[in-house]
Amino acid sequence: MSLFEPGRLCVKLAGRDAGRKCVVVEAVDAQFVMVDGDVRRKKVNMKHLEPLDQIIKIKSMASHETVKKEFEALGLPVWDTNPKKVADRVKRQKKKSAKVKEVKPVKKAAEKKVEKKVEATEVKATA
Repeated sequence: MSLFEPGRLCVKLAGRDAGRKCVVVEAVDAQFVMVDGDVRRKKVNMKHLEPLDQIIKIKSMASHETVKKEFEALGLPVWDTNPKKVADRVKRQKKKSAKVKEVKPVKKAAEKKVEKKVEATEVKATA
């Protein structure tokens, strides 16, 4: 039997949950286990756990509810979150009609040159 079998109480040594008690729920592989209890249910490296001598009678892959009942029976706190309520999104209304832009006729380069010459000759004639 492994030291980190399902039901083994442990203390987290590293991470944001350091110092909190947890229970091994499942052995993922040779290096990682799934824990739950006064920590977030998470896959954890065994090096980050200090095993305690207590063992809780739970099945492998037990639900959070089962772990919560066992922790409360022992008088230990349990990590329990209240999910945030999602606010209603405001629906965007589609515009009823799109304004049509007036299209200006594009002047050709040759017409622009002619206009500049006409303007230049008008300026000279008035001077």
